[in-house]
Amino acid sequence: MEPLTGHTISSQRVHEGQRISLRIDKYRLGEKTTVTKEIVEHPGGVTIFPVTDHGTALLIRQWRQTVGDMLLEAPAGTLEPGEDPMDCAHRELREEAGVRAGKMTAVGGSWVSPGYSTEFNWGFLATNLTEDPLPQDDGEDIHTVEVDINDIPRMIREGELQDQMTIAVYLAAMHVFETQAAKTPLGN
Repeated sequence: MEPLTGHTISSQRVHEGQRISLRIDKYRLGEKTTVTKEIVEHPGGVTIFPVTDHGTALLIRQWRQTVGDMLLEAPAGTLEPGEDPMDCAHRELREEAGVRAGKMTAVGGSWVSPGYSTEFNWGFLATNLTEDPLPQDDGEDIHTVEVDINDIPRMIREGELQDQMTIAVYLAAMHVFETQAAKTPLGN
């Protein structure tokens, strides 16, 4: 039996913010009773996994007020209205990690938290890096941390790396690396 699909009865925006909004939808799931759902509207974003020529990843450490702690993450950011995700990835990489990618490869994307948010996050692998910083956004104090890619699974297991978008783009980027390695003359 297929899952039931929903049919929107009404939708009311109750908060309009600078980056996100909140709406309340009422919908009917199949022939069941009416359901009310609070939905965070988000323009979407990007997460970039930058890899140096010597096999390290450039992650960033910054204060996250939402969790009240410093987090280690991949560079990431929110799309501006009408902005292409690839353009956003190039901009955010320069703002947050201070480097430009000679090659930016799309590695897929995912819904961040589809139970309550419309946010979709595009993932990118950045390679052929050169120093080329842009100013950080107001309210940011970001520090770059260079880590060995082979340490990342341990960092996830031990709770050093907890950002789910970073973990998702890392997994997707590693798949791209494996695929590219299989296509090189040494991989045949």
